[in-house]
Amino acid sequence: MKIISICPSNTELCTYLGIEDQLIAIDDFSDWPDTIQQLPKVGPDLSIDIDHVESLKPDLVLASLSVPGMEKNIEGLKERNLPHITFNPQSLEDIAKDLLTLGEALDLKEKAEEQAAKFRDIILQYKSVAEKIEIKPSLYWEWWPNPLFSPGGVNWLSEISLLAGGYNVFEEVDMASIQVTSEEVLKKDPDHICLAWVGVPLRKVNPDLVRKRKGWTDLKAVRDNNIHIMEEPLFCRPSPRLLDGLAKLAKTLHPEAYNGIG
Repeated sequence: MKIISICPSNTELCTYLGIEDQLIAIDDFSDWPDTIQQLPKVGPDLSIDIDHVESLKPDLVLASLSVPGMEKNIEGLKERNLPHITFNPQSLEDIAKDLLTLGEALDLKEKAEEQAAKFRDIILQYKSVAEKIEIKPSLYWEWWPNPLFSPGGVNWLSEISLLAGGYNVFEEVDMASIQVTSEEVLKKDPDHICLAWVGVPLRKVNPDLVRKRKGWTDLKAVRDNNIHIMEEPLFCRPSPRLLDGLAKLAKTLHPEAYNGIG
């Protein structure tokens, strides 16, 4: 199979199934694993060069709707009658199902079932520990600094927060992504602030910008210096790599409780 992935999370799904050698091109933001970085790039995930994709004559294109704006990529694939699968995961279980869907499409059902089972088993291990943690700190996740965007309850970061022994302060909002106000965050007064700015290089994620916001020096998270830079690839991409992010968060919140989980 000649496969083109036009979203980083889809590229990572291929790696977990061990089929990265079948990729013939990737989007500009697919930066993992290192072994495929020499492949042709077909543009940023929100603005894929569909003509370039078509010219490479793929057997299958792996598309996504995980970020608003990706719809036009799907429309372009349909217009050119290019074979494709579109993923739109919002939860950890959705990611397990995406592994199975991709495995089925590529005649790798057994491998996909094995990987999905491992993924689910690790989640259950974290859940069993989280259920025993009595004091669960509150987390404010920030996807974008201006205006402020945060994940709601219909998103894997709310699940990851719970599995790590905490909770998302906006988990009650029945949406995947929400725009919030500074006043709303001040009212929530989170114990931790987790900065996972989408599309921003890690070196440019600056906690000092948070401290300079009006009134934010009074937040418990700021007073206790609990402002954390969380790598976008480990927290914002719906692939099994989220488990690496979960491991980091769990050890940040409750370092002793999660020893031994891998």
